[in-house]
Amino acid sequence: MAKTKELTVEDKLKALYSLQLIDSKIDEIRSVRGELPLEVEDLEAEVEGLTKRLEKLKLELDDVDHQVKEKKNAIDEHKAAIKKYKDQQNNVRNNREYNSLSKEIEFQELEIQLAEKHIKEMKASIEHKKEVVSQTKEKLDSKQTHLKHKKGELKDIMSETEKEEELLLKKSDEFQKQIEDRLLSAYKRIRENVRNGLAVVSIERGASAGSFFTIPPQTQMEIAGRKKIITDEHSGRILVDNVLAEEVKEEMDKLFAKL
Repeated sequence: MAKTKELTVEDKLKALYSLQLIDSKIDEIRSVRGELPLEVEDLEAEVEGLTKRLEKLKLELDDVDHQVKEKKNAIDEHKAAIKKYKDQQNNVRNNREYNSLSKEIEFQELEIQLAEKHIKEMKASIEHKKEVVSQTKEKLDSKQTHLKHKKGELKDIMSETEKEEELLLKKSDEFQKQIEDRLLSAYKRIRENVRNGLAVVSIERGASAGSFFTIPPQTQMEIAGRKKIITDEHSGRILVDNVLAEEVKEEMDKLFAKL
């Protein structure tokens, strides 16, 4: 992207440090939320999964209950058949017909025994499923309560910080547009690779902020001269002198106070 104004090295350093302070402020806001948004997402997924499981279990219960009713109806039909065959036995003309009807009666009785066995098994299955439904519902209620609480927490935090973050993001974008693409890309790359996202740091007690490695006096003078972009050979961070850092920080504090 073409920049509308050619900045001096000092201007670039100020823009970079301003951007760093703004982005650090955004990081601070997001750290307040912590893992809360992810916790809410995970809980929502759990609630959805448990809800679907509960629905499936209820459908299974209805299906087994329907099967029990069908088996009971079948038993009634078998009993009716037995009564019919026994009535027919009273009117048979020979042993062959009597024995044939006896076999039919025996078959119907076996079908009744089998149906009763199935009903017993299905009733046991129903009791087990009811227990699982109860446990699942209890777990779902607990997760829903927890989700409601976490959503409330997130909403409170978001209401406090969302507007401020939005304004800071706009300011971040404004300062990014002041910085040439190559330098901005380097800034973003360093931010991703260093602790706490600090890509631009000031000199403190002869070392870069947060570092124990002393910067040679000659290099410190070059940094204070603001004639070229200098990076810390140990961390790769872009370095600015303490005076510039204090000036920019004072300006940014005024900006943050207005948000």
